[in-house]
Amino acid sequence: MSDRRTFIKTTGLAAAGISFGGLSLARGFYPPDNYISKRPEPHKRNFISKAVEARIEQVKASIKDPELAWMFENCYPNTLDTTVTYSEHGGKPDTFVITGDIHAMWLRDSSAQVWPYLGLTKNDEPLRKLVAGVINRQVKCILLDPYANAFLDGNEVSEWKSDITDMKPGIHERKWEIDSLCYPVRLSHGYWKTTGDDSIFDAEWRKAMKLVIRTFTEQQRKENRGPYSFKRTTAWQTDTVAGNGWGNPAKPNGLIVSIFRPSDDATIFPYLIPSNYFAATSLLQLTEIFDHLGMDDESGQCRALGDEISLALYSHAKVLHPVHGEIYAYETDGYGNHLMMDDSNVPSLLALPYLGCIDRNDQVYENTRRFILSSDNPYYFAGKAAEGVGSPHTLSDKIWPMTIIMRALTSTGETEIRMCLHMLRNTDAGTGFMHESFNKDNPADFTRSWFAWANTLFGELICKVHDEYPGILASDL
Repeated sequence: MSDRRTFIKTTGLAAAGISFGGLSLARGFYPPDNYISKRPEPHKRNFISKAVEARIEQVKASIKDPELAWMFENCYPNTLDTTVTYSEHGGKPDTFVITGDIHAMWLRDSSAQVWPYLGLTKNDEPLRKLVAGVINRQVKCILLDPYANAFLDGNEVSEWKSDITDMKPGIHERKWEIDSLCYPVRLSHGYWKTTGDDSIFDAEWRKAMKLVIRTFTEQQRKENRGPYSFKRTTAWQTDTVAGNGWGNPAKPNGLIVSIFRPSDDATIFPYLIPSNYFAATSLLQLTEIFDHLGMDDESGQCRALGDEISLALYSHAKVLHPVHGEIYAYETDGYGNHLMMDDSNVPSLLALPYLGCIDRNDQVYENTRRFILSSDNPYYFAGKAAEGVGSPHTLSDKIWPMTIIMRALTSTGETEIRMCLHMLRNTDAGTGFMHESFNKDNPADFTRSWFAWANTLFGELICKVHDEYPGILASDL
């Protein structure tokens, strides 16, 4: 396309001329002659926030590297520009958020897509109402089916309507993932703490949160397997579920079964450790809200369930690695089996401090981080273009920009953050946007050209670096 940058494939690592800790970062694309915004024209944008526009101008002015500034301007507002549909029903905000090139709303993605704007809602009433509308729409989704992960707007028909599970109108996909219920709690809690507005905690919201507690409890599977099973006719092993749709065996121990990962791939061992940490954190947040609302019974249930999960994590989440010492496993089954890897999508082990689940200086996390960012992690890839974590979802040799972003968001070292920014700048394939994944040796080989969460998360990273490490953006990369 004429508005994309011309690019060439590098012939070796030395092309970058820069090395971080032994990693040479090759620049695979010529920068454009001029940095013309890739945003839609203002009249074609789905939503315009004065506070977001002001933040873009403020941060962009501090970035010395023109290409990085251009990418920030393209990416940070991408969710508002292209994915949100705002309306009001009876004076109540309602916001439907598509994930990008898939015209459906994920509970996870929609929460994460608007999260970087949360701090700006205090000075932007339309933006505050937009985020409130996301929460209200998520409540509707949970009440429709707490086991579904993605939903439709209006009378659309899902391409997965033939899945062997309890599909209903309005559901796009019904993959049970713990984090699908955690993210709306995180957004509700963050919205309340930021704005002080507790009007979102109406009767429907309270009903949905009670359903969250019930679903978590059902999927502890202490007495039976619960009501959820899933099968799909597919050639992809990770897109359907073992055990005739119930998952592989799991010994009850207080943890919650997650049949699918945040990547929408099926788990191998049903206790997904990062998602259980996320659930424990979400239950603490929910307890705080219930205490505020005077809902003592629900508060007690949340506190007890969160404590039970935390105790089970203490007993079952860690494993002794022969190289890295005690680390957090990715999955377990309660029988003593553990899967040692990390996946790209969030929650991941790498992202636990970002989600407020674990202290960044926790020694087991430090060990786990070294494991994740090494060849001992089977989904860590290093090539001519970059190094980072991939996913079974995108097969071998594909690195997710999201994990490079998350590495920087959870880093405490300027050198590492600079390295991550350098890789992100050099692997956009000339598009000015983030992608789901790219080939470790050739960024032009990427998946998903329109992935709004990754774009907005990149914007969140740049804002964080601007606020906490301004010297990085003020210098050459």
